[in-house]
Amino acid sequence: MIEPNNTKNCSNAIVTMLENHGVTHVFGIPGAKIDSLFVALKHSKIKLILCQHEQNAAFMAAAFGRLTGKVGVCIATSGPGVTNLTTGLATATSEGDPVLAIGGEVPVSERLKKTHQSLDSTSLMKAATKLSAEILSADQVGEALGNAIRVAESGRPGAVFLSLPKDVGLADYPGDAHASWGKPLPMGAAAQSTIAEALNILNASKRPIAILGMQASHPDTAEGLINFFKQAKIPYVSTFQGAGAWVAKASGATYAGRIGLFRNQPADKLLDEADAILTIGYDPIEYDPSIWNVGGKRPVICVDVIPAQQDNAFLPVTELIGDIGESLNVLAKGVNIQLESGYVDTAKAAVKEIQDTLAEGQAMNKFPVQPLRLVHELQKQMTPNTHVALDVGSNYIWTNRYCAADFARQVLVSNGQQTLGVSIPWGIALSLLYPGDRVLTTSGDGGFLFTATELATAVRVGAKFVHVIWDSGSFDMVAFQEQAHYGETAGIQLGHYDVVKFAESFGCKGYRVQSADELSKVFEEAFKSEVPVLIHVPVDYSQNQRLMQNVIQSFVN
Repeated sequence: MIEPNNTKNCSNAIVTMLENHGVTHVFGIPGAKIDSLFVALKHSKIKLILCQHEQNAAFMAAAFGRLTGKVGVCIATSGPGVTNLTTGLATATSEGDPVLAIGGEVPVSERLKKTHQSLDSTSLMKAATKLSAEILSADQVGEALGNAIRVAESGRPGAVFLSLPKDVGLADYPGDAHASWGKPLPMGAAAQSTIAEALNILNASKRPIAILGMQASHPDTAEGLINFFKQAKIPYVSTFQGAGAWVAKASGATYAGRIGLFRNQPADKLLDEADAILTIGYDPIEYDPSIWNVGGKRPVICVDVIPAQQDNAFLPVTELIGDIGESLNVLAKGVNIQLESGYVDTAKAAVKEIQDTLAEGQAMNKFPVQPLRLVHELQKQMTPNTHVALDVGSNYIWTNRYCAADFARQVLVSNGQQTLGVSIPWGIALSLLYPGDRVLTTSGDGGFLFTATELATAVRVGAKFVHVIWDSGSFDMVAFQEQAHYGETAGIQLGHYDVVKFAESFGCKGYRVQSADELSKVFEEAFKSEVPVLIHVPVDYSQNQRLMQNVIQSFVN
């Protein structure tokens, strides 16, 4: 029997609530237990992006969440549809991306039966999300959705999951879908007492340093960051996902580069010399404090939206908990630091070392292409209207270390779970969010195939991006660490595939680079394309020992 869209049902109420919250896109794959929500979306101004895999739907939603500050939304049917969301939601929660996932479920009356696609999905999702709950009756819809959105967007953002039984989605909603469900509440600056404690420490220090973490890179924090560093003049370093060189360009502070994975960077040397550390929006998952702060006697000050998780290697003496930008603005009013001249020289030397290393790439003309040459060419492409998404692998280490960003969250990376396959879904999301801008994505040859089928989605929705495949024929990030650990490699060798034919089979454009000097011309042509572009670059990773040169830590990831 044909059942027309019932505009009074809970699925339509959910869509109305999402519209009112400012949601513009929803990502997912349909199925019998969630189809009423898809029908409701068909009659909505929200654009549905039909994906090839639910995991990639979650990745796309996470990119929207990271860049807009509002929940990115993904939906999937019951059973395997929901389980396929798990990796994407765990990644979002680890990396501070607000995501709302809605999964279909069998009718409430069948929840305890062994029936088709029945699954205790809320228990499954508890480890991957900030909140996992099931909507058991129609009158709970607004409450569940509103509270879930608030949990996802507040504090350190992350993913939330709601299970929607089929019969609840079809039932009439008895409440007001236009009420202020999920309305965000602004936070103020940290308590004045903690700000005073922080100022006492900072103003007494001679060699302070700031570590900028992933929450410091949020666009809403940019003004506070710039204001603080204009006043404080202290050097700073950044995690892979933290705010980068753009803060220095706007404030005049010294940016000493990235820290992450291996303790051997110029930024690490400067960090070792510091007599006080100010962490801003930093999460230990980004760069374990047991690597960089073991035995450290210098005081640590934490500026964040939530209290720090106390650790033997990370025990702040004071914590400024509140809106990060507002706390920094108040802190800036009282900061007065007299830096040691030698410390300033060390910070500038760190900057020069990074610049000199990147400059080496310009003269590297060997083929297969050497990583520093490819990074040099990628940096040339990163204009102020270019958005970048990096996949995980050796490519992401080289690029993170040496490519500077022009604005907040210009470069998206997975630095919590280090999840393979994110760059293609993120590239699609970036193109949808910024249709007039350039989008550049990268991956290794192994990571690319994790999510390459979403090229079909990209072409279907009109997304445009240029994707660079660093091809080594292996899982190289694993390989060079195995070599360092054991003196041999295992389980890392991959086969080869024809990238140009692969691209063309999806209606995309493909290029095969055959010399380092071709790169500039290929990029120039690629960014003129009206369809997604794949650029195949054979890479010589024999210099990867430089990534772990002089490592000072007892283990590597």
